[in-house]
Amino acid sequence: MLKKKKLPENEESKQETVEEVLEVEEKISPEIVEAPIIEAEIKEIPQEVPVGVIKIKEFDKDSWKPITDLGKKVKSGEIKNIDEILDKGLKILEPEIVDILLPDLQSDLLAIGQSKGKFGGGKRSIWRQTQKKTKEGNKPKFATLAVVGNKNGYVGIGYGKSKETVPAREKAIKQAKLNIIKIRRGCGSWECNCGQPHSIPFKTIGKTASIQIKLLPAPKGTGITTEKEIKKMIELAGIKDIYSKSRGQTRTKINFIFACFKALKQLTNTKVKHDLVKKLGIIEGKLE
Repeated sequence: MLKKKKLPENEESKQETVEEVLEVEEKISPEIVEAPIIEAEIKEIPQEVPVGVIKIKEFDKDSWKPITDLGKKVKSGEIKNIDEILDKGLKILEPEIVDILLPDLQSDLLAIGQSKGKFGGGKRSIWRQTQKKTKEGNKPKFATLAVVGNKNGYVGIGYGKSKETVPAREKAIKQAKLNIIKIRRGCGSWECNCGQPHSIPFKTIGKTASIQIKLLPAPKGTGITTEKEIKKMIELAGIKDIYSKSRGQTRTKINFIFACFKALKQLTNTKVKHDLVKKLGIIEGKLE
């Protein structure tokens, strides 16, 4: 910074000071160079994942080391369809088998618990919390129920329990993949008779403890007329229209869900005549 000097009163001294200032400006001016304006590259801002949502990692087939003979056959490519396993009644012991054969599998957690609330009332929760009283204090545990399916004829449920929520969820999803089944779909409603697999071909019954649920075929456009948590499982199974009728202590959600799963499993176990397969439009598993 140049300090302002007081100009002397004499004219000669004024002229000398002006010349000095001009010389200083000439020396400074070449050093000051205007920086070229460079347009900044606009980069896409990565979208942040919302709080509470966990990214699901893609399954890496190369890093998987199978233990069972069934897993080795799946990795080598000998078995390319999950129906080859389910039709023979083979037991799946590795969830990675399902990840390879059903890559479009979706998962969801069912509300089987209840959060704390005043006067005994609370919001429904996916975690069922229990406590064990010990000398050291209370030891809580969390349990959850997961359902997996591809919305095209395959569905499974699993129960997981742990001291923390994340391991309990992983256990439940893993168990659901091991319990996966294929179901029959068709059109068994006398009101419709379209021959398309939008409902179930015949009525089926499932029972767990005191709860009994009956699933009935429905015409097109009816929708899924069931309880909220049962609806999630039926949607992932690929059924679009269905009636339901239940009795017993249906407030016990775990038994209610397992009863519905047994009813869906009964669809495949029931023997059907060959002439009814075309009439009712029955298909097993995925619709190609």
